[in-house]
Amino acid sequence: MSREAYASRNPNEIHTDVLSEARKACYKARDSFYACLEEESEKKPTEIASAGLLYPSECKATRAAFVKLCRSSWVNHFDRLYCKNKRVNRLLDDRETRRGPLVLPQPYTFKPPTNNTS
Repeated sequence: MSREAYASRNPNEIHTDVLSEARKACYKARDSFYACLEEESEKKPTEIASAGLLYPSECKATRAAFVKLCRSSWVNHFDRLYCKNKRVNRLLDDRETRRGPLVLPQPYTFKPPTNNTS
């Protein structure tokens, strides 16, 4: 069923999953799952989540609560955001081995051409 047809049939229905209490419960479940990931980071990841996120089986219960309490689009968004932040931190905190030297263009490199029309 299309979203428009559903919305037109139920204009006065309150979607409780976007209310404040549901959002807070979702955020709490999200935070506990990602805290588990950080605590168990030395263990081998055996489970697969969305966005290519791998996690150890010790975090399976917190993942289930996270998926249950949050919308699937939110779960995908949070997983992508977590993966992106981990990737950026890994690149920045890797003791300079992955980063190259910072080279900025010098002002004298981009001199405008002079028109000698005399």
